[in-house]
Amino acid sequence: MDLSEREIHEVDRRLPAGRTALLGFQHVLVMYSACIVVPLILGAALRLPREQLIVIINADLFAAGLASLVQSLGIWGFGMRMPVMMGVTFTAVTPMIVIGSNPALGLPGVYGAIIASGIFGILFAPLMSRFLRLFPAVVTGSVLLVIGISLMKVGIDWSAGGQPLLPDGSANPRYGSVLYLSISLGVLALILLVSRFAKGFLANIAVLAGVMCGFCAAWVSGEIHLDDLASTPWVALIHPLAFGMPVFDPVAIVSMCLVMLVTLVESTGMFLALGTIVGRPTTPERLVRGLRADGLGALLGGIFNAFPYTSFSQNIGLVTLTGVKSRFVCAAGGVILVLLGLFPKLAYVVAATPPFVLGAAALVMFGMVAMMGVRILATIDFERQRGNVLVAAVSVGVGMIPLLSHRFFAQLPDWTRVATDSGIILTTITAIALNLLFNGLATRHQAEASAAHNATMADA
Repeated sequence: MDLSEREIHEVDRRLPAGRTALLGFQHVLVMYSACIVVPLILGAALRLPREQLIVIINADLFAAGLASLVQSLGIWGFGMRMPVMMGVTFTAVTPMIVIGSNPALGLPGVYGAIIASGIFGILFAPLMSRFLRLFPAVVTGSVLLVIGISLMKVGIDWSAGGQPLLPDGSANPRYGSVLYLSISLGVLALILLVSRFAKGFLANIAVLAGVMCGFCAAWVSGEIHLDDLASTPWVALIHPLAFGMPVFDPVAIVSMCLVMLVTLVESTGMFLALGTIVGRPTTPERLVRGLRADGLGALLGGIFNAFPYTSFSQNIGLVTLTGVKSRFVCAAGGVILVLLGLFPKLAYVVAATPPFVLGAAALVMFGMVAMMGVRILATIDFERQRGNVLVAAVSVGVGMIPLLSHRFFAQLPDWTRVATDSGIILTTITAIALNLLFNGLATRHQAEASAAHNATMADA
């Protein structure tokens, strides 16, 4: 059969260049704030000078773009060739601050540990692919539900104008401003109206249209200032190892390798969910390519003065909302991220978008992720498989602990925070353990059949 006669899967479909670029920009806009928040937090914690922080932010965007290109296009044995956008993992924040706060290590110690963890991730990825049998529908659905719910707080805080507390611990006087809430509500209303009444391409860029209108409203309201745009350089190249040769400290390396393990577990759940959403089941072979790319992303991040990377759930939600499953759209997003890393003036304009403009879009994205979990759980016969009720109920409940109680794990050692601060990790561990207790370990064939069945939910 001629290639032109074969049916092209939506994941491999090439869209017109202009449409691909605009949809890719929508992916970047959805993830941009979350992508730069880690360098901002790290910079504040380590009291980095403004010049170093700018270098790290640009490097972060550049490396995230490279990692996204690897995942979406694939290269050698790396990358899922799926619509994946890669961003810095929040799991790494605490270990990086601890390592960087050590005067003997500093940023070179941080990047040395990240490079080592990336190599570890690449080598360990084939073993993780064997764990597909640990993720039946009850586990994947529970994890996806908690991912969406846990991230809701981010969208809520963004809609209200940022964080309720200032860095000095005092209350943010503008948190919940009527102006912020009004613009955020307007963005949400516009996204919903465009999704409901628009057709074709316009319906696909509902989130982008809403955010752009919100940007204009914030600008007119005097909430966006571009005073430093003229003094911002057009081009700033990314130099590898800009902060000196990496320092490989054994304790720091062990800490970041633990983060890499956590990232691989998170990514496994994300990649299985993505396979469901796009209608292309995540096979063990595809999973190992994706996890290898996670390791490669960390390796690139360490070399280019950035961070470890993982797939961003809000972009998976965007794939669900728009129905656009082409991996080339995410590849375009990766190119845009690389360019934003090279052109600080362009990044400056995008970075000027206030959190309250992006908050409504985040709520929509995270809500879609949560509902995907509900749809997967709905495929389970809870009456005939009563153990699954306890698996889902307890794992979701445990996953809510970090969100609802900040002191629950306060008496545990600091090193446990890698897991206890993440509802996603707690849900994953609990769901896997309880599923083994009540249902046992599925065969590899059963696991693949389950993934194929879940894939039908993407178009339901």
